[in-house]
Amino acid sequence: MQAAPVRATAIPSFTTALRAVESLLMSSGQRTARRNAWTSVLEDRRRAKDRVEAQRVLDQVRAGRS
Repeated sequence: MQAAPVRATAIPSFTTALRAVESLLMSSGQRTARRNAWTSVLEDRRRAKDRVEAQRVLDQVRAGRS
């Protein structure tokens, strides 16, 4: 008796699965707009983090002068 053949298909990641569903539900323009919006959100978060860090450094400099 022979063993059944083993399939070597990779299980898609959650992100890949979401993108597949997204591509079925949305036109390419909507997909691009959503990705651009998310990129903007991430960039805003990065700038906010940088502002907080810069403020912390300025506060330390002012405290050192007093």
